[in-house]
Amino acid sequence: MESKEFIRGTIKTLVLKLLSEKKKMYGYEISARVKELSANEIQLTYGALYPILYKLEAEGLLSTESELFEGRARKYYSLTKKGNEVAKVKVSELQKFMDIVKNILAAPKTSLESWGY
Repeated sequence: MESKEFIRGTIKTLVLKLLSEKKKMYGYEISARVKELSANEIQLTYGALYPILYKLEAEGLLSTESELFEGRARKYYSLTKKGNEVAKVKVSELQKFMDIVKNILAAPKTSLESWGY
């Protein structure tokens, strides 16, 4: 996807949505899932994803736990109770916003003259 401005505004909601479905994920798994679900259109970089994860954790929306995997520590993220509540709200808000944008984009062209301009 060419425009990163749309992605920047939705990363937090996408992460919350994925964690509400999967319960526990590590960073690379989150970015791989976004890439898969977007048919490779959205690729979350380390520099975009981890600041969001750290911010969500600081806001009390995520909890973390480390597990050893093939001799390396892997940090897993999961939603707190508050995080689950916020995820529902954020996903609902984003869906409503997308519906509004679709309506605007699908509206027939009108002349500004009909509005008195």
